[in-house]
Amino acid sequence: MSEIVFQVEQEADGGFVAEAIGENIVTQGDSWDELRVNARDAVEAFYFDSAPPSSIRLHLVRDEVMAVA
Repeated sequence: MSEIVFQVEQEADGGFVAEAIGENIVTQGDSWDELRVNARDAVEAFYFDSAPPSSIRLHLVRDEVMAVA
């Protein structure tokens, strides 16, 4: 596997939650920088006994609800 992709959502408190697509890896961070560190640590821990992917993609998903008229 050359890349692992995390779907990232921002929480109401401003923090972030990331869930890997296709793997059972979930992590969080109070800031984007903390999330980046935690995602790397979670991937390294998950693949402790096998070759990890060469890159991690953090895909921020954002929902916006707007009133009509």
